[in-house]
Formats: sequence, C-alpha cells, structure tokens
Amino acid sequence: MEPVSEPITSNTTDAIQHLIDQIETVIRGKRRQIEMVVTCLLAGGHILIEDNPGTGKTVLAKTLAQCISGEMGLDHVVFKRIQFTPDLLPMDLIGTHIFDDRTKEFVFKKGPLFCNVLLADEINRASPKVQSALLEAMAEHQVTVGDTTLKLEKMFFTIATQNPIEMEGTYPLPAAQLDRFFMKIYFGYVDEEVEMNIYREYLDIAQNLIELKQNLSMNDILSLQQQSSQVFVHDEIVRSVSHIVRDTREHQDIALGASTRSGIAFLKCLRAYALVKGRTFVIEDDVKDIARWVLDHRLMYRNKDGRLKALDGIINKEVDRLAKLKLYA
Repeated sequence: MEPVSEPITSNTTDAIQHLIDQIETVIRGKRRQIEMVVTCLLAGGHILIEDNPGTGKTVLAKTLAQCISGEMGLDHVVFKRIQFTPDLLPMDLIGTHIFDDRTKEFVFKKGPLFCNVLLADEINRASPKVQSALLEAMAEHQVTVGDTTLKLEKMFFTIATQNPIEMEGTYPLPAAQLDRFFMKIYFGYVDEEVEMNIYREYLDIAQNLIELKQNLSMNDILSLQQQSSQVFVHDEIVRSVSHIVRDTREHQDIALGASTRSGIAFLKCLRAYALVKGRTFVIEDDVKDIARWVLDHRLMYRNKDGRLKALDGIINKEVDRLAKLKLYA
C-alpha cells in the first residue's frame, strides 16, 4: 500500500531544515538532539533533557524560541525560564492574585507558564508538589486558579531539563509526570574536535545567538503541527507500535510497561519525525530511530541489565519484522 498524503512542498522542508540549521549555529555537534526537540515541538508534545550541567540544554531552549517570530510583530515567541529550586511554590509557576490599588480589586498576575516556549530548568531540584503543578499545564494546556480555569497559549512547548538523579539535591520525577513528556533525550558531551571548535569560536557563537534569523512564525509552527497529524502511517507500522508497547508490559526484565498513552505519543512523534525528514509518510527506520527516546523514560526496569537490553530487544524484533514486509517496495 502506497502513502496517500499529498507531497509536502519544498518550502516546508526547507523551513524546517533552516530552523535546525539556525539552532546548530549556536548548539554545535548536537544535530540529532536538535531534530528530536523539533520533532517534539511539531508533534505537539513536550521534551525532557537529562545531562550534567554545562552541556547546552538551557541555551538550546532559548535559541529555539529566538528562531520563531511571535505575534503582533514580536521578534520572537514569548520565552520564559523557571529555575526550579527546593523553595519554589506552585504559585511561582501559575501566578497569583494581587491587590490593585487603582481598582481596589484583586487581579490575577499570570506566572511564567503563560508563554510559548517554557524552559523548566533543573526540574528535579524542586519538590514533588511543584513538579506536579506542571502536570495540568502540559497535559491540558490550561491551569486552574481557585474556581477559574485559564487557557495557555495555542503554542505552548515545555523543554524541561534535569540533572542525573545520582546528583545531590535531586527529587526523582514521578511516573505520571514522566509520562507527560513525549521524549526524554540525553545531551552528552561533544567530541574533541567539536569542543575545540567551540573554544576557538565561542565569541562568534555568542554573536550568532543575538543575530538569529526567524524564518518561521508561531502560526507556521501551528500549521506544521496540523500538517504533522496528516502524515501517513502504514497499518503495519501502527501494528508494530502496538506490539512494542504491549511487549514492554510482558517482558520479564520490565516491572512497569508502557501505557496506551505512550503508544499515541509514539505515533505522533513518528509522524512529526517523518515531516522533519522531509517525508509525508513514516518508514520502518523511523521506528528504530525514535522508539527508545519515546519509551525508555516511561518504563521501570527490574535490573540494570534489563535497562541496557530489554527495550532494544523488543524494538529490534519489530524492526526486523517490518523489514521483511518491504512496505514501500
């Protein structure tokens, strides 16, 4: 069966690749991770980045926001950064009512959640109560203050960063919170040659951040999100997603498997990833490329050996099955 979607225009493909290229002028040696962030954005989800401090996670979020022009002539979409600390309160995210001397009434002062791109920096340094305050915003694009429900922006994308849980002063994210992130990726350190280039050109890189060009608007991103939802997925690839999700629940080395919501997020990311790669249909290799990013953080393993091998074994089995079917031959 052939894909039925209309071919995307070269302008669409060029715009997405130009966005990635622009980010890469600042974030060097991390193109694959940048592609995953853009994939999550186009899938309408949120992303969690885990790594040691100083690897570029915070700069990535700021760079992405500066590459997208905002509404009403703004140079870029509204970007907010929340530094999560042990003394942070939920109202520091959502906002609070303050007394207006002029009107003699209490008015609601919006918190940093009311933005387009949110950087939740070092999310696992805050208490579980504050971590869970993000849950409704990420899942429903809304927050509740007393009896009032307030909608967030149409484009609301959370990039959360966390330090490795072995580091002092961290609180592990609960499973329900982790499940709200479409992907969890690792940055890691760049190789020696890239790091040498960063040292040589760090002044130019800082200037690149200031001079970033916006070739996509917020409305363009919303349009691409809609276009992503129309990307063709062969029924056998849908079947593979189902097999992978169900097999995680039955594997002897996995204590907690993936949910149905995980499978839906997997399919959304597959569609968005195909669009990032310039296609209107998902191919077999896409499953292998992103499956671990989407599923690993949602699973609880019984042992270290299971973490290293269990999910890869499940994924490889389905990729081999798809390869034998030759879907697009």
